[in-house]
Amino acid sequence: MAVEPVSILGGKSVYCINEGQLKDACALAQEGEAGERIQAELARIGENLSRNEQAALAFMIIENLRNSA
Repeated sequence: MAVEPVSILGGKSVYCINEGQLKDACALAQEGEAGERIQAELARIGENLSRNEQAALAFMIIENLRNSA
């Protein structure tokens, strides 16, 4: 049985992503030294983790940021 994807921009998602913040994050990931570091990490993660592991990592990063604020 196939699982239907859940939008990360609202609805049934536990965490909703602010579109403005997503746009800013994408811009940062493309600019200067920070962009180079982010792109290098994304490439490394993409090579070493499965899609599900990448999703779990994304949620763990969000959770760590929430708890460290």
